[in-house]
Amino acid sequence: MDTIEIRKAHIEDARFIALLGRVTFTETFGHLFRNKNELFDYYNKIFSVKKIKKSLSKYNTYYWIAFVNELPVGYSKLKLNSPSEFIDCKNASQLQKIYVLKDFLPMKIGLELQNILIDKAKNKQRTFIWLSVLYSNKELYIFILRMVLLKLVITIYKLVSKILNLL
Repeated sequence: MDTIEIRKAHIEDARFIALLGRVTFTETFGHLFRNKNELFDYYNKIFSVKKIKKSLSKYNTYYWIAFVNELPVGYSKLKLNSPSEFIDCKNASQLQKIYVLKDFLPMKIGLELQNILIDKAKNKQRTFIWLSVLYSNKELYIFILRMVLLKLVITIYKLVSKILNLL
């Protein structure tokens, strides 16, 4: 039986997150880069250990890291107070990253990372969470659609229950 652990990430986890970011980004988007040097430049800009450490130390940024049998397999990043030009909400947060190694996707670790992130946003009284998704990432679209539909069904159920209780 596999042991899954998800916890808040610490500065010491920066090297794990940097490596996971590079590998999972390549699994998801590597095929979009014709020039591998551009891909490595992107890694060095976005997934350097130094940059991750700096981000981990910010007061409005939260990371969680997932382990299976003590091996790092995924992470997520939430940025509080992150308005979007596409949303009219002053109290928004951004789900900046949620990556899980491809071989571990069937274990639903992404869903757990998402739930932890949503709980944190709720605890911080954030009213909206947004993220940007590349159109070609169909797996992520399906994942998000399932979550939105599930929350919609739960909301409708609660509303119907309230109405029935009023009758």
